[in-house]
Amino acid sequence: MAQVYVSIGSNTDREVYIGRCLDALDANFEKLALSPVYESVPVGFDGDNFYNLVASFKTDLSVGELSKKLKMIEDDNGRCRTSPKFSGRTLDIDILTYDALIGKIDGVTLPREEITENAFVLWPLAELAPKARHPVLAETYQQLWLDYDKEKQSLHPVPFVWRDKDLSA
Repeated sequence: MAQVYVSIGSNTDREVYIGRCLDALDANFEKLALSPVYESVPVGFDGDNFYNLVASFKTDLSVGELSKKLKMIEDDNGRCRTSPKFSGRTLDIDILTYDALIGKIDGVTLPREEITENAFVLWPLAELAPKARHPVLAETYQQLWLDYDKEKQSLHPVPFVWRDKDLSA
């Protein structure tokens, strides 16, 4: 089984759609683990702030099958695919890593570049998997976060509870 990390974000009815996403991931995948939840300003457009977190789980699905499954979860939660790339959304789920695979696999680029570019991906990933290593850079996510320019993006932890589990930092 592959170890997968995905980023999750929502800026529309954030608590509702993040909760629904976690319910769907828990129903479809094994050994679901979750980072704390963070609030971030939108990147690339003006809009409502996002809630973001990272989840890890195990799967037997291929990268392509996993991508389709995650898009289905997004679609089931009202994701509009005709909106501009940089716009608000009910739910956004992106594959960050799939084991240590590198390159374009089934149309998915691994590892996802946003890991090192966006605080809303790197900080929760560093919280969830501090000792795991970036497949290309070979540095731990904890070290990448320590080296990250924290002035680059506004991000802060928020209180969040899912199924009586406190996902607050």
